[in-house]
Amino acid sequence: MSAATPAASSSGGVSPVNASAPDVTQNVSSIDRLVLEYLRSRGHKDAEKALNESLESGSVDESGKTVSTEDLIKTLAVYAQKPSRPGDNVLKESANVLQELTAMGNPPSIQNLIASLGTVGAEEILSVDPTDKEEGFRELEAWVEGSLDMYKPEFRPILFPIFCHFHLDLIQRGFKEAALRFYATYSPSLAPMHHATLHHLSTLLLPSHVQNDDDAQRFKNEKYVIRMSRSGFSLLVGWLTEGVGGEASGAGDGFSGEKGKRGRAAIMRVVNNHLRFDVTSASATAVSPNAWEESTGLLSRLIPQTSASATPNPHAFNISKGELKLGPAPISEELRAETERVIREQSVLDRDPNAQYDLQYLRPPAIQGVVSPTESDMLPYPQSFKTVDVQREVEKVRDARKRIRLEPSALSSVDMNSVQGGAARARGLPSICAYTLHDVGEGAPCCTFSPDLTLMAAGFSESYIRLWSLKNEKLKGLRNDFSLSSVKDSGSLSKIQQKEGSTTRKLVGHSGPVYSLSFDPLGGSASPPRYLLSASADATTRLWSLDTMTNVVAFRGHQNPVWDVQWSPMGIYFATASRDRTARLWSTDRTSCLRIYAGHLSDVDCVRFHPNSLYLATGSSDWTARLWDVQRGACVRVFIGHQGSLSTLAISPDGRYLASAGEDLAINLWDLGSGRRIKKMTGHTASVYSLSFSAESSMLVSGGADWTVRCWDVRGAGGPGKSRENGVAESTIPRTTDDENNETSDLLATFPTKRTPITNVHFTPRNLCLVAGNFLAPDSR
Repeated sequence: MSAATPAASSSGGVSPVNASAPDVTQNVSSIDRLVLEYLRSRGHKDAEKALNESLESGSVDESGKTVSTEDLIKTLAVYAQKPSRPGDNVLKESANVLQELTAMGNPPSIQNLIASLGTVGAEEILSVDPTDKEEGFRELEAWVEGSLDMYKPEFRPILFPIFCHFHLDLIQRGFKEAALRFYATYSPSLAPMHHATLHHLSTLLLPSHVQNDDDAQRFKNEKYVIRMSRSGFSLLVGWLTEGVGGEASGAGDGFSGEKGKRGRAAIMRVVNNHLRFDVTSASATAVSPNAWEESTGLLSRLIPQTSASATPNPHAFNISKGELKLGPAPISEELRAETERVIREQSVLDRDPNAQYDLQYLRPPAIQGVVSPTESDMLPYPQSFKTVDVQREVEKVRDARKRIRLEPSALSSVDMNSVQGGAARARGLPSICAYTLHDVGEGAPCCTFSPDLTLMAAGFSESYIRLWSLKNEKLKGLRNDFSLSSVKDSGSLSKIQQKEGSTTRKLVGHSGPVYSLSFDPLGGSASPPRYLLSASADATTRLWSLDTMTNVVAFRGHQNPVWDVQWSPMGIYFATASRDRTARLWSTDRTSCLRIYAGHLSDVDCVRFHPNSLYLATGSSDWTARLWDVQRGACVRVFIGHQGSLSTLAISPDGRYLASAGEDLAINLWDLGSGRRIKKMTGHTASVYSLSFSAESSMLVSGGADWTVRCWDVRGAGGPGKSRENGVAESTIPRTTDDENNETSDLLATFPTKRTPITNVHFTPRNLCLVAGNFLAPDSR
């Protein structure tokens, strides 16, 4: 098979090959005959013809331009693997190839290889020089880093998809060592933004891995969208076509020489076949540096298609869905009047003349530009209010009056080591109370606090839930020997309660790890919750009565583990998130779901209700967050910008902002009205597990796997920041990468724990911050 052999074509003129094939097979070795018979039986006539020509020539060119049958067999062999050795080529020895192929029958991976020969030609696959890709990527990286600072933010995103395609091509064509060398050389510069995907790519070691991997096939079959300015796109095209220009002095030589030309051709193939450019008319300086990645990625399946537009655009989709009603939920006039009456009566009894000013909290001022819903827009709720509703609204007013006002802006212009710094910290930072679980054998995936702060619950990998009383009160259930006919009123109910109790209770019912818990919010901070929801790996969500300490209902409908569950702000309704790629809406009065929210491409990992209950936010392993209309079940916003799976969401109490975080170590703050990202906050060194806004929506607190709690200024500008002296010992915080400090300027403070990943952070209505996690004991040696 010489280098001059033309590439295989799809033409039908193949009869001469069939006529001459028998003559050739009589004079070839058994290995050659086996390969020819295999190609003929599978109908790969072009590959058979090329192999026949190489056998007729009878020699291998010393320059490496031809491929012997032994080399062909070795190349085929790298496409086979055994289950016992999935990461290595089991057919390294040519003497064992025939025996192994015969024993393996007809592997699909070898079928796929043979099928690919018909379109690109066997010679093109076997003669690829892996150094071409290294040379091409080296020159591209040098050009990007040598470009003007104003263009670097929009040029850098192009490196990642080209790196992925080069790495996958090397693996798929059998150049394992070259792929590992290429990965080790160029992945460190991309790791801060794409470490999750890069880690996944590093596990693909054989062509069969690439063929069977969903993420690899998405890169192969979908176009990666790159957003660029018109001037930046012109510079890129000029450099690719001319091969020179743009580099800093000494940064690169352009595509010079034969190898450089082949490197340019490799890049051009990826650009032409696998990239799609979204060219914007805005200048390079008019767009925020972090905004270029917001519309970048494999977007074709992430964004619901509203029209046959050529380029999927999340902003166009969000605009097409119109205006959202993000204002506070309305309160009926009867409930408002009763709440005002109770507040006035209580002020007279307490002889507090200032209590009359509390009524202003019942009618919060309207936020300019935010549309508030009407009662007709709300989900169906009982027509008449109850005593617990009045108590909840009264307590909201008291919480607003006694709230500690946090002023994060007070920390921006003060030296934290000065005398004034201590006073500024008291004004700008919350008090944090941490609860740590010790001696947790297999782990506690979730913790949560009740709205009135009387209870804490934790879900364990051993399939049970444990409750603790934070007020050191006895938790009592009902006796097992009572009769239902004896229960007539609250007094008779108290008589059948257990006489003995403890400050902790264990709830058993699930058959798999418990991943999420949510307390009934109906009583708010005024009264203890009556119900608890739990989500588990057994694909069920269970409702627990805290009066009887028993399981009341098991909600079934998901086909896979349920990752998250949350109550609607007004109770009755709740939402779940599952591995089956859906979120679902339920109500406590029926066991079947009311709505299914389908559209994510992977697991739905977290759900959060909007404060007015009209919208539901979901975060997914497909790297996106979505906002759904609860009643219509339609997606109204798509948020694209993360570079890893999302693990937590939070919506601000004023209903205007969405915060999302996950495995890419970044916290994104989104404007729900427009769907645009406001800013990106970085500083965590491991996955972020939980987020919570302060009552005024001015501060965000996060907790994660790096054993820290961090406070962020929501209204700060953000951007690159300098190192902070906050008493954190760098060696005590686990890091996933070795790169330099990447904290943004809106990081106000970092509070480290000894060895406790923070699984839950919770702001109370009065701005006290509670956090919880399970302590990781050092490994005993």
